[in-house]
Amino acid sequence: MVQLTPNPSFSLTICLETPNRAGMLANVTKAIASQGGNIGNIDLLKQSRKITLREITIDAYSTEHSEKIVQALKALPEIKVVNLYDRTFNLHRGGKIAVQGKIPLKSQADLSMAYTPGVGRVSKAVAEDPEQIYNLTIKQNTVAIVTDGSAVLGLGNLGPGGALPVMEGKAMLFKEFAGVDAFPICLATQDTDAIVETVKNIAPVFGGVNLEDIAAPRCFEIEVKLRGILNIPVFHDDQHGTAIVSLAALINALKLVKKSIEDIRIVINGAGAAGIAIARLLQKAGANKIWLCDSKGIVSKSRTGLNQEKQAFAVESSGTLSDALMGADVFLGVSVPGVVTPEMVRSMAKDPIVFAMANPIPEIQPELVTGDVAVMATGRSDYPNQINNVLAFPGIFRGALDCRATTLTSTMYLEAARAIASLVKASDLEKENIIPSVFDTRVATAVAGAVAHAARTEGVTV
Repeated sequence: MVQLTPNPSFSLTICLETPNRAGMLANVTKAIASQGGNIGNIDLLKQSRKITLREITIDAYSTEHSEKIVQALKALPEIKVVNLYDRTFNLHRGGKIAVQGKIPLKSQADLSMAYTPGVGRVSKAVAEDPEQIYNLTIKQNTVAIVTDGSAVLGLGNLGPGGALPVMEGKAMLFKEFAGVDAFPICLATQDTDAIVETVKNIAPVFGGVNLEDIAAPRCFEIEVKLRGILNIPVFHDDQHGTAIVSLAALINALKLVKKSIEDIRIVINGAGAAGIAIARLLQKAGANKIWLCDSKGIVSKSRTGLNQEKQAFAVESSGTLSDALMGADVFLGVSVPGVVTPEMVRSMAKDPIVFAMANPIPEIQPELVTGDVAVMATGRSDYPNQINNVLAFPGIFRGALDCRATTLTSTMYLEAARAIASLVKASDLEKENIIPSVFDTRVATAVAGAVAHAARTEGVTV
């Protein structure tokens, strides 16, 4: 295991008081460097004949690493740590989103139209013609982000409170990248039927439902049940968002190694929501040699106790992940850190493609196999080729809302993946550039257009 790169997610701002003498700042920077910290901004706050007060921003790679840096600074003679704060926690103080009115209320006339008595006429119009809810309310542009907090990121069952910061962030991304108003709905239950019933009851407010961070296999059942009773799009991002972006990256990676998806053997490690969804979408795209692995090794027909989702991908072969990777063309990891070794990568077929997407620490760190892979991707922003769901879900819902889609289909997911892949021009395609940046403003528009076109073609629009 090599040391991870310091990054802003573990970023500190430290206020230091030092004697106003030559060499004191050098002592500070040396102490930070000795612990592997990455220095950002250095701001001079105050200076007198005796003292200098500075704020220094430092990136670390973990909470423990941050503490080591702080202790190294505190150990310096004549240097005082006046204050420090975690920049990530500071950013979240008070929450990250707010509700804001779209119209000014500056007069009695404004109030009487926006609220009583004028709003009563609008309410009556919606009651008489339910279709008017899309024209006269927020429903046309609003998505519910629903979670039970049972599978938050890679952190496990944190409950609804622990999930809320993630859902807030999701709402920000919806708005920033696609102009969609989304709101976090964190439920204090992990009962499948209770979740389904709750979402059904709040659905009149929303034009779509984004399921998030719900543990497998319960997430599959919830999605299926909601799709059966609601006439608005229901999308489990951990499944389909991951699958869409993974396929988009794979489409371009295969162009580089000149291999066809129909001919390659793909190993997926992680047989939860994301792994199963990736396997299904890859099949839709033409892959026919997919080996699924979980914590017990290859999902084999010889194993007992497999759930329905795993049974669908069971193969004749059996063995460990290491066995599965021998001669494989592609590795897709949505599992846990460090399960792949350099030796396992070297046992793969010529020009192997490795997508190690476990976050924050991938299945194998890119530094360990730099010379052994044709294409490498991770879920991290500090390496090339970040597989990030934000490339998919804003555009998915933008397209679905715009065309009044009643559901989402695998064809819509396939077309979304192709749209994302197409944004990397042939002239720009290289091993460290197989997927657009999350800040590429073309992405949401391209995905929305592809989704809307597929929806109309399949006849799933109002």
